[in-house]
Amino acid sequence: MAQEDIEEEAPRKVRWGLLAGLIVGLLLLVGGGVAGTLWLTGFFGAKPETGVEAELDAAADQAGKAAGGRANAGGGTPAPGPAASAGPEGETSAGKALPDSPKRVARASPEMARYEFRYLELERPLLANITGSRKVMQVQIAVMTRYDDKVFERVKKHEIAIRSAALDIMRVATEADIAKPDYRKGLAERLRAEFNAVLEKLEDFGGIEEVYFTSFVVQ
Repeated sequence: MAQEDIEEEAPRKVRWGLLAGLIVGLLLLVGGGVAGTLWLTGFFGAKPETGVEAELDAAADQAGKAAGGRANAGGGTPAPGPAASAGPEGETSAGKALPDSPKRVARASPEMARYEFRYLELERPLLANITGSRKVMQVQIAVMTRYDDKVFERVKKHEIAIRSAALDIMRVATEADIAKPDYRKGLAERLRAEFNAVLEKLEDFGGIEEVYFTSFVVQ
């Protein structure tokens, strides 16, 4: 009786073992198919970007391309440009800069860059005869500049040449010339141009910006 039970139990175990193996194989087959499908669809790849991340990446790409374009257009990193100039300072009429030329004297201003107005009056008046008349013209002259003291030092240094040039201009005036309303203005402009010409000839730089009359007498 015991022998028969053993003989019946053996086939039953074999059948259960085959059934279990079949089930395990089927599960592995299904699991492998699912895993393969997920891998092909990129499920195990990089996490898709959100809308915000995609926008940030796009902006970074555009900035990089723009920077690269500027570098290529300029042949590399652009060198800093020259500073803006306030105007021709310390230059001759030919535009050549001189190392010892006067420089404009700046003054503090909360609104914009400005320069200090500086004045020098010649010590002695100028006296010249009027052409075709017994009258004489006597003037006291002052010059103005916005450059430093070098201009005035050169005016004093070459005052003899400056006074001679002024008298050459004054002595050709007639009474009719002096009677014109704009004579004094025109005379001041001619004197300024002549004074600068003298200084440019002797010192390579003028610097006189205006000529004023502090006294003007015809008698």
